[in-house]
Parts: sequence; C-alpha cells; structure tokens
Amino acid sequence: MTSKTNNPTRPLVRVLRDRDAGLCLAGVVVSGFGTSALWLVSGVWVKDLTGSDGLAALCMLAMWLPALAGPLLGTLADRVRRKPLLTGVNLLLGALVLTLVSVDAPGDLWLLYAVLFVYGAAGVVADAAESALVATAVDRSLLGDFNGLRMTATEGMKLLAPLAGAGLYAAYGGASVALLDAATFVLATGLYAALRGREDRPARPQDGHRRRTVEGGRHLWAHPVLRPLVLAGGATMLCAGLNGAMVYAVVDGLGHLPAYAGVLYAVQGAGSVAVGLLSGPALRHLGARRFAASGIALLALAVALRAVPSDPVALVCSAAIGAGLPAVLIATLTSVQRETPGVLLGRVTATAHTLVYTPNVIGLAAGAALVEPVGHRPVLVALGMALLMTAAPLFPSPAGA
Repeated sequence: MTSKTNNPTRPLVRVLRDRDAGLCLAGVVVSGFGTSALWLVSGVWVKDLTGSDGLAALCMLAMWLPALAGPLLGTLADRVRRKPLLTGVNLLLGALVLTLVSVDAPGDLWLLYAVLFVYGAAGVVADAAESALVATAVDRSLLGDFNGLRMTATEGMKLLAPLAGAGLYAAYGGASVALLDAATFVLATGLYAALRGREDRPARPQDGHRRRTVEGGRHLWAHPVLRPLVLAGGATMLCAGLNGAMVYAVVDGLGHLPAYAGVLYAVQGAGSVAVGLLSGPALRHLGARRFAASGIALLALAVALRAVPSDPVALVCSAAIGAGLPAVLIATLTSVQRETPGVLLGRVTATAHTLVYTPNVIGLAAGAALVEPVGHRPVLVALGMALLMTAAPLFPSPAGA
C-alpha cells in the first residue's frame, strides 16, 4: 500500500499538513506580499516626486545591488541560529520601512534609497536563513513540494501585491504602503517565531573570515550535482534577462500599445503558479537534472517562438516561459538544501543565489543595448538555440538514464 508521504498528488495538502512547513510558507507569502507592493510603489513614488525615470529605476538597483555580496552576507546565516536571525531580520525591516512615512519631498529620497539598500541586504540574509531553516524544519520528502509552492506564492504575490500597493498608494500615498509593508514583516515575525523545530547553536568558527566566505563557492564548484545546476541556472537567467528586454519590442511587433506587456506578464505569472504546484511530483519523477533540463527546453522553444508576430502564439509562449523558467530555479534550490551540510547551508544558498540571479541583470542590460540595432526576432531565435545548448548537458546519456 502506498503511504500518504509517498503519494505524488496534492502537494499543497502534504505541505500544509506539516505544521512547520505551513508556517514557513505562510511567512514567505506574508513578507513577499509587502516586498512586492513596495517594489512597485517605490519607483512610482520617486517618479511622482522628481519626474525622473532614471531616479525611479535606481530603486530597483538599490534593492538588488546587495545580492552581489551574497557569499559574504550568507556567512551570517551560518554563524547564529537561523530562527532567531530570521525573526530579528523581519523585525528590523518592519522598523526600517516605518521611517519612510517621512518621505514627502525630493530632498528626502536619500532616505528611501538607503532603506531600500538595507532592505536588499537584509533580504539576502533572510533568504539564506530561511532556506537553511526550511531544510531543517521541513521533512526532506517535502522540500521539492515546498519550494514549488514557494515559487507559486512568490509569483502569485507578484500578480496581486503590486495592484494592491498601487491602489493603496493612489488613495493614501507612499506612507500607507510603508505601513502595510511594516505590518507584513511583524506578522511574518510571529509566524517564524511559532516554528517548533529546535536548532543547535552553531560551533564557533575556527577558520578565517575570508575562508568562511569562499567556502560556499568551493562547495558548489566541487559538488557533482550542484555545479551543473548552478551553471545552468546562471546561463538560463542570463538568457531570461535578454528575453525580458525584448518584451516591448515583441508588443510593438504585435501592433499593441506598451500596456499590453502587462497582459503578457500576467499570463507568464499564471504559468509560474501552475509549475510551482506540479514541481514536487515532477522532481520525484524526473530528478533535479531532468526536471531542470525539461524546463529550460520548454523555455527555449517558447522564447524562439516569440519571434512569430501572432497574439495567440505570444500568449502561449508567455505561459510556457512562466512554466519553463522556474524549473531550474526550483531544482537548484531544492538540491542545495538536500546536498549541503547544515553548517554551510547559509553561505551556499546565498552564493548560489548570487551566481544564478546576477546574470539576469547583465542580460537585461545587454538586451537593452541589442534590441534596437539588431532587432528582437534574431535575438529571440539565438536565445532559443542558446537555451537548448544549456539544457542538453543536464539530460542523462542513454547509457546512464
């Protein structure tokens, strides 16, 4: 008889039946809602105060820039117990965003940028601590389901929270969004504090600080399972950044106004929500490498077909991009959690995030430079071919399949 634990169906029920898994997921959803709302509103806030697109774009840069220091910031998640660290970071962020209620003039923007920068740095630490905490608080058989549902929740928040944040901003101003974000962090603190799992105090480090910082990268590079996944993830996100820079050119090719990009993004988000629900069973059935490779191959086909000037094709491709792209991200994070010793998990997670997500920004910049002189169609076809080459090494050879 098949046990409920091994039943590949209904991953949401399986995760929520595990108390700690459900609390962790709820914490991700709550804090992610506030973060997504502030992510959109901060740029709109700056645009309203200054009229400058460049200054508005700096908001995203300020939040993202600390991710470059992921290997260094991740060491903190291995120096202390993860649950107190995670609750402390959430309380710090809740107090920090409250200072934004005083921003009401262009001269106050230094405070907004400073808060966003610290917000980004604290987010790197929180992500590393959360991943490490999940690996100990959630049963190993639920990790794939949890990470898939985490992706579903994150994408769902990207669809809902910006709309809620924009509506709140339009009605009551930026200070109201800051209050909302602070409230979500306080609520997330309570959820993480309710976790029952016990952690041992980390041993006092014997190595130098520099050695501890690079140890996460060494573990990833030397590990036969993690290295190909991280390399494939970085290459995929580079191509995803290039593809993302083409979206308005695709919309122009379809004969629509720029606002139609919102429709394509919404359909893409729906695809990501769907694959998050299926990722747990898919990981068990295919394994991490084949699951990642299958997603990248689907992404390759969808990106190349975006060159076809057809509304139905564009919508199907957007859904396929949303379904294909998260596969390598979910497979990589789950494998990091399963294949990394607990004492290294914070550093390894933060380093993996830096190596996988940094190429996305490089791709966005390169795509912005290429889209006008080259055109979007040749770039999209070339990206499809590059993604297929990225997926190929992850598929097992016929002899080893």
